[in-house]
Amino acid sequence: MGEALISGLLRAGESPDEIVAAARRADRAAQLRDSYGIEVLSAAEAAARALTLVITVKPQDMDALLAQIAPRVSASQLVISVAAGITTGAIERRLGLDIPVVRVMSNTPVLVDEAMSVISPGRHAAEEHLRRAEQLLRPVGKVLRIPESQQDAATALSGSGPAYVYFLVEAMVDAGILLGMPRSNALEMVKQAVFGAATMLKDSGEHPVILREAVTSPGGTTINAIRELEKHGVRYAILAAIEAARDRGRELGQAE
Repeated sequence: MGEALISGLLRAGESPDEIVAAARRADRAAQLRDSYGIEVLSAAEAAARALTLVITVKPQDMDALLAQIAPRVSASQLVISVAAGITTGAIERRLGLDIPVVRVMSNTPVLVDEAMSVISPGRHAAEEHLRRAEQLLRPVGKVLRIPESQQDAATALSGSGPAYVYFLVEAMVDAGILLGMPRSNALEMVKQAVFGAATMLKDSGEHPVILREAVTSPGGTTINAIRELEKHGVRYAILAAIEAARDRGRELGQAE
């Protein structure tokens, strides 16, 4: 996610001189320098220099990172966290200052500038900090403000959402193969069906139920397929899966 944000900022016209990265491994640091022409420092050095700090580590690595940067961070900086489950309050306590913190959950379409990023302010974050976070994230997709109490749900719904779509695509392609189609043809048809459906959902402004009903003619093929999906509890399985993802996000935060 960190590299995707760097790439998106550069595509949006940001100068490489305005971006500093931190990497734990020497080979990773060299790859970032070679690919983007940016400076790569230690986490503490980068934290001391940056006006805005974007933390993109895994939740289990957050404590160690905050310990490294805490002595170098001041209340004049903005900390943006993209770690699942970690609350703004937890980060504020570990840094030990009145640091403005904005919590973000984005998703992997950041790589193609089509991410969905949701942001929530911490106790010391003001409107100017939210605007700065939005400015950072808009080059790589859409940005939505939500209460922090909804962040775990957003992680489950939007952060993990692309994986659910890929899972559905995989199943549909397998169905095409079962019906005798070559994999390449089945994949091409499913990709376009998903892209077309998403575009209609985005551009038409219609509720998904209305769009589905437009495809579902009486006694036709689609209604028979929908009947089987309902018979096998696909709707319930999706609800349960997203709820389970939400619960796991909460567990990660509590563990930290």
